[in-house]
Amino acid sequence: MGLLSGLGGLGLNGLENMDIFGEGEKAEAKKKTQEPVKVEEKDLIYDKAFKCPCCDGDLTAKIMKSGKAKLIGSDQDLRPRHEGIDSVKYDAILCPSCGYTALSRFFPNLTGAQAKLIKEAISSKVKIPDYKGEVYSYEEAVDRYQLALVNAVVKHGRASEKAYICLKSAWLMRGYRESVTDTEKGTPELLAELKAKEEEYIQNAYNGFAEARQSEGFPMCGMDEVTVDYLLGVLAAHLKKFDVASRMVASILTSTTANNRMKDKARDLKEQIMLQLKNTK
Repeated sequence: MGLLSGLGGLGLNGLENMDIFGEGEKAEAKKKTQEPVKVEEKDLIYDKAFKCPCCDGDLTAKIMKSGKAKLIGSDQDLRPRHEGIDSVKYDAILCPSCGYTALSRFFPNLTGAQAKLIKEAISSKVKIPDYKGEVYSYEEAVDRYQLALVNAVVKHGRASEKAYICLKSAWLMRGYRESVTDTEKGTPELLAELKAKEEEYIQNAYNGFAEARQSEGFPMCGMDEVTVDYLLGVLAAHLKKFDVASRMVASILTSTTANNRMKDKARDLKEQIMLQLKNTK
């Protein structure tokens, strides 16, 4: 019998089974604290104000809260993976007034001559869709990246900038494909199209970085020489350019400036290359 079982005689039947020390409530509270909290994409971004260096207009763009989004890993080609958000979607800044678009690290850097080229070739013709979502959809992000690439071409941007846009566009296509896989939207046709676009962007990223490595200095797009060599090695291996990939790996492993983390990555890539070569024989 319970300690309060006699309360029925006092007219308090409903209180006979009370939890004296609240153990049930404590267990329920503990369970709630242990349950993972679902991170929503809209809570990981904010609207940031910018001044367009092309038309001098004011604009806002959605930017990821870098201090709040949790980094959970990265792909071999350095694509970052964050919990609850694809950070790649939020790196292209677009001016809806004139169409000038660039990745965040390049956005403020525009000369007067480049602005003139953009106004003549893009601003007078571009029609920006009126997106209203709380977050950037992949469709909107694709538009922004395509605009960033065409702006870079029109303004005669450096090979490294165009290569970096292509690299991040490949990451975007990969994220898009992952997001629709196993959903009703993920038709075989769409998945094949996204994969083909990713491969095309990877090819162009490789070509651009290979050209930039011969003609530009470092740092390049925020990356030092070792990082660029590693990235070139990964892209070359993906494209089955094993001679180039092996040279990049060798340069990292013999480098006096490469840290242990990058050398470990290079060793992993070397093993992958050797395995790929073995399987092609």
